[in-house]
Amino acid sequence: MADIKNAALNALLDILKSSGADAWEVTDREESGWEFYFIRHRLDQHRAKNLRAFSVKVYRKFDEFLGSAGAEIPCDASAEEMRRTVEGLCSDASYVRNPAYTLNKPCAAGENETAQENPDIEAVSGNFIRTLASAPETETEDLNSYEIFVSSIRKRFLNSEGIDVTAVYPSSMVEVVVNARKDGHEIELYKLLESGTCDRETLARELAETLAYGRDRLVTSPTPALGKMDVVFSTDPARELYWYFIDRLSTGMVYRGISDWKPGDIVAPENLILKAVKFLPNSSRNAAFDAEGAPIRDLDLITGGRAAHYWGSRQFSQYLKVDDSFIASNFTVSGGTESEADLRTGDYLEVVEFSDFQCDSVTGDIAGEIRLAYLHQNGKVTPVSGGSVSGSMAEMAGTMRFSKELRQYNSLLIPSVTRLKDVTVTGAENG
Repeated sequence: MADIKNAALNALLDILKSSGADAWEVTDREESGWEFYFIRHRLDQHRAKNLRAFSVKVYRKFDEFLGSAGAEIPCDASAEEMRRTVEGLCSDASYVRNPAYTLNKPCAAGENETAQENPDIEAVSGNFIRTLASAPETETEDLNSYEIFVSSIRKRFLNSEGIDVTAVYPSSMVEVVVNARKDGHEIELYKLLESGTCDRETLARELAETLAYGRDRLVTSPTPALGKMDVVFSTDPARELYWYFIDRLSTGMVYRGISDWKPGDIVAPENLILKAVKFLPNSSRNAAFDAEGAPIRDLDLITGGRAAHYWGSRQFSQYLKVDDSFIASNFTVSGGTESEADLRTGDYLEVVEFSDFQCDSVTGDIAGEIRLAYLHQNGKVTPVSGGSVSGSMAEMAGTMRFSKELRQYNSLLIPSVTRLKDVTVTGAENG
């Protein structure tokens, strides 16, 4: 089997080398694992999977310009099919005119190597199934259905400059639909969780929270028009707030003029620390190299509230004269000096479920329709729904407060509680 697999890749490499392309990149990605589909707690179907495909990108040079085009090629494609695809890419690349840049070259031995995380698919799957089966259901809140996807990823990257590196790492995903019922009314809440393998403690906590949110959603009052109010984020929508900082330090946004942040600029609260990290426990993105074969490493992006470094693709990094660039995969945010309890004092609205929440990294605008929130006002806590929140991270970033406790969302480790000041809260009656 290994010989057959190598034969397909070798055939593709031979075609690329004789294609007339001035440069090329190939990612050979194979995903093997199991999938399970449950209705209630009854296994409806399951299957094994073994998927493999080649992602190919070719480059053509024209004076001071470089064109590129890419496509995915099935691993079982015939040599003739591969050849036609590569010829088409070479033709397409000839119509593209980007300022010239060079591809990554092989690095020093060991730079883009990491311990291979080849997971025990059976053990990981069993942990997911047992944890979901033990969810704290009641007569009025339970799991309607759930799907479990557990994989081992093998990714090999090669390019015309001589890079040939391989990484193996785990990737898992769980989708859960929670039902809650009361007095003839019923609602559903959807939860998607991504990780490397199964962290049973984290999964159990997420399930318990979602079941509780389903219960509380059925007893909400309409969100009142609160005007300007502090809003607390303590669930996965908080990720969007921190992606605002991450995105605006990417070389692509800076080169295009979308972000004007420069190293040394004050861009965040003075205690905020943002890092790109090579390895984050139980992340599904722990490959040692990026999509262009560059070694991933730990890198300070924001320290003391000041921008420290950019991160990004080879193309835009070279345009900005940034050396040793890479596309970061895992990020951590820390530096909070207050506890979760400190941030949950006084009057505030804690939104835990949105119908949709977005933070625009270009404008800084935030907006979301409230599905479930807890209004803390005058010493009273009221579950509410409807209405919306809006504001601007560009204006609120300087006064945001965040906890010293952390919470992980797959490849992102951030403060578990974030509080924004003077967010506009529109009431349900105005929606």
